[in-house]
Amino acid sequence: MTGIIESTKEMFRDSRFLRKALMIACPVALQGMLNTVVNLVDTLMIGTLGATAIAAVGLANKVFFVFSLLVFGIVSGAGILAAQFWGSGDVKNIRKVLGLSILLALGGALFFAVPAILCPQAVMRIFTTSQDSIELGAKYLKIAALTYPFIALTNVYVAMLRAVNRVVFPVIGSCIAIAINICLNYVLIFGKFGAPALGVAGAALATLIARVIEVCLMLTYVYTRKMPIACGFSGLFGWPSEFVKAFALTSVPVIANEFMWGLGTTMYSLAYGRMGDEAVAAITIATTIQDIVVVLFQGLSAATAVILGNELGAGKIKRAEKYATQFFILQFIVTIASAFVVIGIRGPLIGLYNITEAVGHDVNMCILIFACYMPAKMFNFVNVVGVLRSGGDTKMCLFLDTSGVWFIGVPLAFLGALVWHLPIYMVYGLVMLEEVYKAVLGYIRYRQKKWLRNLTTQVQQG
Repeated sequence: MTGIIESTKEMFRDSRFLRKALMIACPVALQGMLNTVVNLVDTLMIGTLGATAIAAVGLANKVFFVFSLLVFGIVSGAGILAAQFWGSGDVKNIRKVLGLSILLALGGALFFAVPAILCPQAVMRIFTTSQDSIELGAKYLKIAALTYPFIALTNVYVAMLRAVNRVVFPVIGSCIAIAINICLNYVLIFGKFGAPALGVAGAALATLIARVIEVCLMLTYVYTRKMPIACGFSGLFGWPSEFVKAFALTSVPVIANEFMWGLGTTMYSLAYGRMGDEAVAAITIATTIQDIVVVLFQGLSAATAVILGNELGAGKIKRAEKYATQFFILQFIVTIASAFVVIGIRGPLIGLYNITEAVGHDVNMCILIFACYMPAKMFNFVNVVGVLRSGGDTKMCLFLDTSGVWFIGVPLAFLGALVWHLPIYMVYGLVMLEEVYKAVLGYIRYRQKKWLRNLTTQVQQG
């Protein structure tokens, strides 16, 4: 206990650490918060069309969820290398990382977009047996899938800008895109200012327009301001064998990690989808409210990965180890504060939705259960996405996430929903046990210090 108190005092005295952590974490968290706000507004607007509409869009977005995790895996793995290259001053290889990431992310976007556009009803049948949800979800999905390539490109550039400590403009770009998205939602969902009332299809179209504008803003910023990642095709492509090997060893486990974890959590939706539209509506609303505080830890984990990556790439191993301890202390403090916030705001936010009393009760219980699991879940965010990955310990991260979701979460989801016939909030509580499992094994791995590695030496020597 004395050691923790001393480390906490040292953290608050370390102005360099706090300044850099906040400089990266706050814009990333703000960007995530803005995305959460637009999701909240989307759900509120769509919610006026009824519980079936909420369920349909929520299930249709599970395709995007798995796709976004695949892209997150690509940019996370790439960001590990890019952050370490930035720490060692190697801009040339950062650009190579960018080029390979673009190729992989756009390939992933097409893999998900093509079936969603060509046969949206068949895709929706994977998630639900409700014909009304299938019909509404298909209308939304075939338009929403067109956004995937633009989202992929934006995410790659945002990750590379973070790696080189340029984090402000992505937030500005998101603000503009989100403002456009919300305004167009109002116009296209309800048919305002002479536009047709497109319902759920209008929400998808609004998102598509906003995402196209966002990627245009991002590319304009990178090339007009001559950012370190700005270069021609020759700078992006043509990768030496040692570079490809280092990228594969670092990134492939992360890509597999996010994809397999995303696929596993999508299996939860298959279980929820067979519990009825009201259960799906409850978990969709609860997740949207929870994301208000989750984005804080996405920002914190992003800052952890970048800062530790920079230090490890510069060969400052001891400082990286000290910063990791300080990030965990910071995470715990923010977790406690966030738990009180999410409990406090749950009532007013639930009251905004046009839902039945039973659905409102289930949403409330899901949020309370989430608050109980927050210490374990948020530790996993910082440890897995930030600390372990910063030094390339990606195979262990793959094991933690995939074993947790597939051996604990998925079996318990189907047992709770289809065998034991529990209410949605109890099924959710069972699923969240995977976070406890990951926290225990993840802490043991952190203490082993196998993540304290400089990954740039192999490429530079090659």
